[in-house]
Formats: sequence, C-alpha cells, structure tokens
Amino acid sequence: IVLMGVLAVVALPRMEGALAQRSDHWRDQVLAALRHAQATAQSHRRLVCATVATGAVTLSIATVNPATACASALPGPDGSADYASDSRGFATSVSPAGTLYFQPNGRVTTDGAGGTATDRSITVSGQETISVVAETGLVR
Repeated sequence: IVLMGVLAVVALPRMEGALAQRSDHWRDQVLAALRHAQATAQSHRRLVCATVATGAVTLSIATVNPATACASALPGPDGSADYASDSRGFATSVSPAGTLYFQPNGRVTTDGAGGTATDRSITVSGQETISVVAETGLVR
C-alpha cells in the first residue's frame, strides 16, 4: 500500500503535466492555422475563411477576388481537409461565434463581404486565450 501511495504521488503530477502539454499542442495548432489563414489572405489577395471547432480547424479560400464566400478548401500541411485536427476533443470555442473571414487587406470580419470587423477570442480549455485583432488580422 505504501508503494502504491509513493507511485501515486510521483506519477500523478507527471500525468497531469503530460495532459497539459497535449492541450498546449492543440492550442499551438489552432494558432498556426489562424496565422496561416491571415498570411494566405494577404499574400494571395483572396478571402480566406477559417472555421474553428472542437477538434478541427478548416480553412478555405475564395477562387476570385473580390468575393464574399470561400469556395475551395485549403488543405492542411499533411494534405487533409482539416488544417489542424485533434481527436482528444479539447473544448474549443470562438467568441463571438462564427466563421472568421480573413480579408485580402488583412482585416478579420464576421461576414465575407467585409462589412463588420470584430475582434475575436478563441478559447481552448485550460489554455491562454488566442486573440485575433479585427483591424490588422494579428493573431496572438
């Protein structure tokens, strides 16, 4: 019993540290996906749409400019439909909710037409919030 108690004291903190790194890894993937969306919108001078959900971030790009919708998928680094994905299901939410529209001029809006620029916050459970600045598209 004493041996099990010692193992629990030593192993439990290490397990918690490993789980924290997993959610940290997912946050880093979301951050990278949003930065890629912003950079692609400006470099290609096209609208890029980012959908963030628990377990997946998908990106798509407009086929022409100007555009109010994204028609072509922007595959992830591994060629899959999701730019970032995580099967562990860390709770991820966007506030205000909805798709992020990265405009060719760098702004982030709530609609494809670019009418309303709104700062966004992306929360991954247990991690620091990701902020997206509306007027500049800065993701931090």
